[in-house]
Amino acid sequence: MIKNPFLRTFSLGVKSLLLHKLRSGLTTLGMLFGVASVVAMLAIGEGASKEAQDQIKQLGSNNIILRSVKPLEESNSNQSTRVSVYGLTDGDFARIVDTYPWAEDVVPVRILQQEVRFGERSLNPRVLATTAKYQSVTGRPMLEGRFLTESDEETVSNVCVLDYEIARYLFPFRSPINERIKIGADYFLVVGVMLPRVPIGEANQAAPGEEVTGEVILPASTGRKWFGDMQVKIRAGSRDMEQVDLHEIIVGVDSSENVPAAAAAAREMLDRTHRERDYEIVVPLELLLREQATKRIFKIVLASIAGISLLVGGIGIMNVMLATVTERTREIGVRRALGAKKRHIVMQFLVETIVLSVGGGVLGIALGLTIPEVVAAYTDMQPVVTPAAPILAFAISVGTGLLFGMYPAWRAANMDPVEALRHE
Repeated sequence: MIKNPFLRTFSLGVKSLLLHKLRSGLTTLGMLFGVASVVAMLAIGEGASKEAQDQIKQLGSNNIILRSVKPLEESNSNQSTRVSVYGLTDGDFARIVDTYPWAEDVVPVRILQQEVRFGERSLNPRVLATTAKYQSVTGRPMLEGRFLTESDEETVSNVCVLDYEIARYLFPFRSPINERIKIGADYFLVVGVMLPRVPIGEANQAAPGEEVTGEVILPASTGRKWFGDMQVKIRAGSRDMEQVDLHEIIVGVDSSENVPAAAAAAREMLDRTHRERDYEIVVPLELLLREQATKRIFKIVLASIAGISLLVGGIGIMNVMLATVTERTREIGVRRALGAKKRHIVMQFLVETIVLSVGGGVLGIALGLTIPEVVAAYTDMQPVVTPAAPILAFAISVGTGLLFGMYPAWRAANMDPVEALRHE
């Protein structure tokens, strides 16, 4: 015989639940799916937020990115040749270099529209003409070989660095280092391969028939020598010519505290020197702070939606316990007649409620930890389960069960023993 009063009450509560296994199991399902949804939704939300923040961080949290934007123009079908001059200029670059005390590195970038070919394989990626500082500002590591050097820029060398995707497509079975590829009408020596902006994996590989994306990087002086300042796009019945000095200027600021001031100075300078809005300014630090604020709101919304499931589960527990109290009215009367106090009756029904909610919480956590694994296996998303998510879900589960079990327990304890014994 169990002498400890709590253990005796616990044993009695478990035995009462086992008398109605199906009903107890169905009641537990409400808490199970509620807890699982809290854990899974928080993990998926955390994963989506982390992916977005990682993409922003890859731009460099201490960087300011100035980009050329082609302004809207009225279409004129009578013109067979159109010449557009817009965007960032070499003068903008010089002013930033000379007058920005916060700028540690200022990197110019031109985007060239050129075909890249090796043997029978060809594609049209982004061809970037930039300087040796591009790698340090963007923080992209090398897979093999080296990046551009100042010597390449000074000697106007025909060298290039390939993005991982480009290298994998043009040279699927060997290293591209020291191979020559054709860019436009000229040949360039491959000196290095950069890692992609996202981790290497099957999800990032182009499917058969899909266009390969990526970048080929040349010295700025080489790009200007062979491809000039004018980009020509030939379309049906017309020829568009664009002259853009620089498509991007990446400003590496010395510290994150100076990023807002540097961004404000850049906006003021471009507003003053450009007659029309042919540029945009991207500040990754501002995007990161905005994403972090969005993440907090997103988590609150997801937790609220999942919490509704727990609320429904709690209502289910209360409904079942009220039915149990009605069924066991005579049993309650007998216990009271034999000397059981109100607190004993309350404890018995609360134990049953807690067993249901704890059981549902434990199984829900197991299911909730499985769902992110399934999502990661069948999608490109990588959910992130933080330790706080299952702990929070389990605590809410037990708290909800306890809250919704209080009324049935109180109602059972306050029955008139005489009336309870007369109940049939």
